[in-house]
Amino acid sequence: MGNKLIFLGTGTSQGVPIIGCDCQVCRSNDPHDSRLRTSAYVEYQGVHLLIDAGPDFRQQILTNNISTIDAVLLTHQHKDHTGGLDDARAFNYTTKKGFEIYLEPNVAESLKKEYSYAFEKEKYPGVPEFNLHIIDENPFSVNGVEIVPVRAIHYKLPILGFRFGNLGYLTDANYISEESIAKLRGIKTFVISCLRKEEHISHFSYDQVMQVCEKVGAERVFFTHMSHRMGLHEQMLKTLPNGIEPAYDGLSITF
Repeated sequence: MGNKLIFLGTGTSQGVPIIGCDCQVCRSNDPHDSRLRTSAYVEYQGVHLLIDAGPDFRQQILTNNISTIDAVLLTHQHKDHTGGLDDARAFNYTTKKGFEIYLEPNVAESLKKEYSYAFEKEKYPGVPEFNLHIIDENPFSVNGVEIVPVRAIHYKLPILGFRFGNLGYLTDANYISEESIAKLRGIKTFVISCLRKEEHISHFSYDQVMQVCEKVGAERVFFTHMSHRMGLHEQMLKTLPNGIEPAYDGLSITF
């Protein structure tokens, strides 16, 4: 059974192009330089998983003809990763059941505030229905398939990456412990956020990403959650080391 990941979005919280920006990346006619907010669709051992559901969720699902989502895995509670969950209503309608969401307790509390109308005792007809499953750093299962959470830090916020067998996925981090790196060792494909070349208070820079990648030791690395300050896609392809490349919206990889 083949495993697959589709990059639904590979941009930072503002997306690319950024509103009001006139840089060469934001003016680029290359579709690879247009990046929706970061999200991924994973088919792993027969289970269909969505990692994060930001403001572009509806567009991403329609563009990629996705009709099945067994569960959503939330990395953390920031708006660019949760802002599209109201559109789960479509899946509520087609499946006649709630949207299964796996998340940490603090993320659950944030969702209950952000989507308070979905958690009221007397709900307005048609609001989204969520089934929340609380997870921590221990492995958990979705439909009998094991997923390994990987702890990282996003400035001061604890977040989760995930390991799916030979693939690791980590976004929005600027620190990862040796213990968490040990959880990733042995993977063949590593998806990691790379915001920009310069250092940032809450995201890995290019040099920091390269240090993490060296420790993990994956054969293939794909950058995601990139801002316009990472440069043009075509230029990155020419300058990045062998085995490392920028992902782009719609890219599908097997693992």
